[in-house]
Amino acid sequence: MSASATRVPVVLLHALSLHATMWEDQASTLRAFGHPVLAPDQRGFGATPLGDAPPSLDVVADDLARTLDEHGIDRAVLAGSSMGGYAAMAFLRRFPDRVAGLALLSARATTDSPEAAAQRLQFAQLVQDEQTGRAVVERATPALLGATTRQRSPEVLARVLADAHAADPAALAWAQQAIAARPDSTDVLRAARVPAVVIAGAEDELVDADESRHVTDTLPHARLVTVADAGHLQPLEAPEAVTAALRDLIDEIAATNHDRPVTPTGVGTGNGAPSC
Repeated sequence: MSASATRVPVVLLHALSLHATMWEDQASTLRAFGHPVLAPDQRGFGATPLGDAPPSLDVVADDLARTLDEHGIDRAVLAGSSMGGYAAMAFLRRFPDRVAGLALLSARATTDSPEAAAQRLQFAQLVQDEQTGRAVVERATPALLGATTRQRSPEVLARVLADAHAADPAALAWAQQAIAARPDSTDVLRAARVPAVVIAGAEDELVDADESRHVTDTLPHARLVTVADAGHLQPLEAPEAVTAALRDLIDEIAATNHDRPVTPTGVGTGNGAPSC
């Protein structure tokens, strides 16, 4: 049996407006070290159709469960950025025994405030309007990156803007509605007895340091990694720092779960989520 066949697979869940390629640096490096990696396009993004299910992160979690089944994966380490973090928490709520470890990046444990939820729903409405859609994406997207990235790495901002403009407006609206309706995950995280890491950007303008600390304090076996000069999308802004944090988490899981080998088959990248 190969070394990679005995390692718990890693699932990388992307942020809103983006798709699986936001994790390309982490995925290629982890594979080079022999880790099986699955980076699916979530419902409505990349190559995965939106389908006709009503907006709900439970739908996204069920999509992921089917994707894992299709790849012969029982348990996995979940790493979720922003929307991907909320999808990971929804999966943890529905399938706790299938989560071997957790990495949450720029995601809150709590629900949105009424004001934040209203802003998401307003975005969902405006982004589908031909008169306002492009402008609202252009206005909102730069806040996904930290000030240092915007100043020093204009190519990253250009990439994120291009992906956001290319995204299906209906998918953006669906995802925002699903995130706005998410339940509080504090109790779910508190019950998670798995190794975890919370990754925060020091310049995150959307999820502040107190919220990242709350997530860390809620998880029984978590540590906080704060990435300097990065905002909301640390995998793109500081790829090496994120990869190092994920490798440390995976090594911790390997040390604690050496008696629970996993044999995944056909693990790769791409649009793993079903369309319905």
